Amino acid sequence: MKSNYRDMKIVVIGAGASGRSLARFFRAQGARVVLSDNRAADQLQGLAKLQESGVHLDLGGHTPELFAAADLVVVSPGVPLDIPVLGHCRAQGIPVLGEVEIAWRELSGTVIGITGTNGKSTVTTLVGEMLKNWGQKVFVGGNLGTPLVDAVGNDYDWFAVELSSFQLEAIDAFRPHYAVLLNVTEDHLDRYPDMDSYITAKARIFENLQDEDVAVLNHDDPLVIQAAAATRANKVYFSSRTALDAGMSLCDDKIIWRWQDSEIFFPVAELQLRGRHNQENVMAALIPLLLEGCPAEVAWSAARNFPGLPHRMELVGELHGACWYNDSKGTNIGSVVKSLAGLEKPVVLIAGGKDKQGDLTCLVEPIREKVAHLVLIGAAAERMAMTFAGLCEIHRADSMHAAVALAARMSCAGGAVLLSPGCSSYDMYRNYEERGNDFTTEFRALTLPRDCRDGS
Repeated sequence: MKSNYRDMKIVVIGAGASGRSLARFFRAQGARVVLSDNRAADQLQGLAKLQESGVHLDLGGHTPELFAAADLVVVSPGVPLDIPVLGHCRAQGIPVLGEVEIAWRELSGTVIGITGTNGKSTVTTLVGEMLKNWGQKVFVGGNLGTPLVDAVGNDYDWFAVELSSFQLEAIDAFRPHYAVLLNVTEDHLDRYPDMDSYITAKARIFENLQDEDVAVLNHDDPLVIQAAAATRANKVYFSSRTALDAGMSLCDDKIIWRWQDSEIFFPVAELQLRGRHNQENVMAALIPLLLEGCPAEVAWSAARNFPGLPHRMELVGELHGACWYNDSKGTNIGSVVKSLAGLEKPVVLIAGGKDKQGDLTCLVEPIREKVAHLVLIGAAAERMAMTFAGLCEIHRADSMHAAVALAARMSCAGGAVLLSPGCSSYDMYRNYEERGNDFTTEFRALTLPRDCRDGS
């Protein structure tokens, strides 16, 4: 039975894109809605039409009386669940749920939920492209951009949904038919007290799965195996290291799907996506489609023609023989490791930003092996400089303009310049897209003379 929120008093906390979509949804359902945010009105967008529709705004803080009077509180993904006002709500027995939970309760169709530290946006988009190529009506969104609640009331048969750990923290009964966990590496330790807490949040994607559901898992990642250990769902694996008897494997120059006495080969050389991590992404995306009966050639055609997403190892150009890559979406250390793995020395790496307090030591060997020059920006620069001292030449820059200028002087033919920050962008930019666009703009404006001497 569909939910009915008519005349309920609902507080939505967080006035970003998800919060505004939730407020619109609940108003359309006939609820009395408060949209609460600790930011002031001049720091927010899109509020005027919400007010016109009858949404009450509670800005510059969270008014306890409004929350105490609520029948339901719904949390946007960026809002920590441990803030005091939410603790008071739970103590009073007021339900506190997230946007994904609210949306899922209204959907009919097959939900493919995709999470992981890295690669989830690529896999979500690729799953959507495969389904569209198969002629299906599919919603593609979630953490990727369009809030899932925006899909409610539309005629979709499939939902390819990117899920962050923040979104999964606030589920209750949410149950995708396919739950994909790509990988788990350190991230968001500025929000989680420890790695176990982060893994627990990711593992919630499996919490409500039943025997008929499917968990798509990275066979090579022990933290993925740990997170899915208790699930009742059928487990289907992909691996770039092991030839699996059943599942999806990368073997030399081909991807092999082995399932129920069938064997299908996909040539890796046909992919536009480069790097071992992207081959893993393609394998993960293929599994739900093939299990659902999509013809292999249809799914592979979409994979073969997929150029990748902006800000994710995006080749923005070449200058004097060096390739320049925008990997601004590389907001954690594990992502930088994967991006460096696909490049050859000498690399000029631009890194830094708002420090997530992750373990930097896993970058030591990749930097030693691949990086000739490290250009550091943002708040994390000092900690990175201390950790990587002696591994390569280290430089500081107080802006993207200065960082790109330095990189242009130090890059060499046959090498690469890589923006892969390993940090969030919020110390210098509104989001990673703005950071990546700034990098690309600065690259295109380059007119500097070069003084390249044997990679130094």
